[in-house]
This record gives sequence, structure tokens and C-alpha cells, in this order.
Amino acid sequence: MSDLVNHPPHYTNHPSGIEAIEVTRHMNFNLGNAMKYIWRAGLKGDGIQDLQKARFYINDEINRLEGTQ
Repeated sequence: MSDLVNHPPHYTNHPSGIEAIEVTRHMNFNLGNAMKYIWRAGLKGDGIQDLQKARFYINDEINRLEGTQ
């Protein structure tokens, strides 16, 4: 039986078997979220929407670093 809260099946679909959280724990919020959306793009549905969400967080990080927020 799957643990749909802590370890849904799409969390470990990456060929490495690693969950995105194992990598993103070492990043700030924006970069971690972007990585998460890229890592799991298309596994739950619309891959384009996942990549658009990743782009949002990447742009937000760029704006933060440039001081334009």
C-alpha cells in the first residue's frame, strides 16, 4: 500500500529512485521549488504547467538576486 502523503508513487519515478526532496533540501526555497517541478514534470499531468511553475520560481530567484522584487 502506498503512502500517498509522505511518499506518493510519482515522488520516486525518477530513474535514480531518489526523491526530489533529497536534493532540494540543500537549496533555497525558489531553487528547490524550481528543481522539484523540473524533476517531476509531467508525472502527475500537465508537464508544460510544471515547467511554467519552475520558470516562475527561477524568475523569482533572478529578481531576488538582481534586487528587483
